[in-house]
Amino acid sequence: MNNETSRFKFNWPLPASILFVAMMCGSVSAATCEGLAELKLPNTTITTAQTVAMGAFSPQSGSAAPYKELQAFCRVVGVIKPANDSEIKFEVWLPSANWNGKFHGIGNGGFAGSISYAGLAGAIARGYATASTDTGHNGGDASWALGHPEKIVDYGHRAIHEMTEKAKLIVKAFYGDGPKRSYFASCSNGGRQALMEAQRYPNDYDGLIAGAPSNAFTQILTGFAWNMQNMLVDPAGYIPAKKLKAIETAANAACDGRDGVTDGVLDDPRKCGFDPAVLLCKGVETDDCLTDKQIAALRKIYAGPRDAKGNQIIPGFEPGGETGPGGWTSWITGATPTLALQFFFSTQAFKNMIYNDPNWDFKTFQLERDGRLASEKLGPVLDAIDPNLKAFSARGGKLILYHGWNDAALPPVNTINYFNSVLARMGQRQAGSFMRLFMAPGVQHCAGGPGPDTFGQMVTPAQSDPQHDLTLALERWVEQGIAPEQVIATKRAGGNTQRSRPLCPYPQVAGYKGTGSTDDAANFKCVSDQPVRKKKK
Repeated sequence: MNNETSRFKFNWPLPASILFVAMMCGSVSAATCEGLAELKLPNTTITTAQTVAMGAFSPQSGSAAPYKELQAFCRVVGVIKPANDSEIKFEVWLPSANWNGKFHGIGNGGFAGSISYAGLAGAIARGYATASTDTGHNGGDASWALGHPEKIVDYGHRAIHEMTEKAKLIVKAFYGDGPKRSYFASCSNGGRQALMEAQRYPNDYDGLIAGAPSNAFTQILTGFAWNMQNMLVDPAGYIPAKKLKAIETAANAACDGRDGVTDGVLDDPRKCGFDPAVLLCKGVETDDCLTDKQIAALRKIYAGPRDAKGNQIIPGFEPGGETGPGGWTSWITGATPTLALQFFFSTQAFKNMIYNDPNWDFKTFQLERDGRLASEKLGPVLDAIDPNLKAFSARGGKLILYHGWNDAALPPVNTINYFNSVLARMGQRQAGSFMRLFMAPGVQHCAGGPGPDTFGQMVTPAQSDPQHDLTLALERWVEQGIAPEQVIATKRAGGNTQRSRPLCPYPQVAGYKGTGSTDDAANFKCVSDQPVRKKKK
């Protein structure tokens, strides 16, 4: 993928408004949570400040059960208006006791449009002061963007930055001192938000976790539309969900075991070389075979779109992870045509953000023309592809990226490409001092899938040590200078661990030692070149 960096030239002077607020907050001492309602912040209205007793929080929608054990906290609700058309709603939650002295920002998936109460609760459970925003609009589609360019800017990067600045000032006003450290961890669009922070606002956070980031936002949308066109314009190319099991079985039969372990998980699907032609129907079409046009569509999904000169626009998706609740049925093929999430996100974006035409028809999509327009119109606001992270590195920031190889939402190789672009821009030594990438075999979008998918990547705690918890590993790196050499991921069911496996800093992989259970991380080590020692379960 070609990363155009010339348009990413940012300066980071401290705005006069922030200097003013910093001085103002130095003299503010809120004796009670409710006193924060009187706090004056630029472009901000605090609408609510109230103490929430232990277990008393109930979200506007959904069950209150997950919050029953939540400790007491101060809940601050407000609205930020940095532009005339802005309406950035946010909440800051402050532990009433046992604050760990740190701040944790919460990100958003998809098109955002809501406060992440689950994320806030997870951060409070860890002892953080925390904040979340709807990024300036309500609802999960993109209809809010039609005719509202400032709201696109808020969604693109401004809302998270504004939330972070205001939240830190509220933290200082409540506790009498600002956070000692600030962290941000999120996935998908939230991973893109994390990279936006590193690129545009490097002073906001000391440590960032960017999971499965949609950072090449416009290219990803272009790839989504291209995938849908390949399957839906000619109905004969559509791959129904009932055929995905046969595809996954054939891919694993061709490739599983090349890493030395036959376990239904491909450690690096790029090494597979799976050719779906082996599934060509020999006679009557069944659920266990593919037609010529279905094979052609599948090859395109694996390969990803290229322009007329052969340049990759966005990488394709990997074989071996087609089934499962968060697999291709959800994202690529849909349970029926046009129900795939890739169809939803691409049509919503092209209608409301790119063409400003709610009647835009995806059948008119042209790869290079529409991809170029998307990049030109939205790239400067939504794409987080700048590999120059010198300012973030210079202030001591640490960045951890992760991506599941079975991701059917966002191409795993896109994250590898961004990682490599930072290495190329900054050099191996400097980049290695502040950045790590962990690829997670068998893991779908952010979590799920047959592989070990729990490793503290979300705010909710995994285990209480940095060997098993990515958030704690990030904290230790920032605060003690100990970079993570591996993180143990687990697969759990019914409260029990079914499988564990080390996740290794890319390009290392988990190599089987040759003896012991292949479901136990202790029998693996991180290696540069994977030795093949065959063992079938």
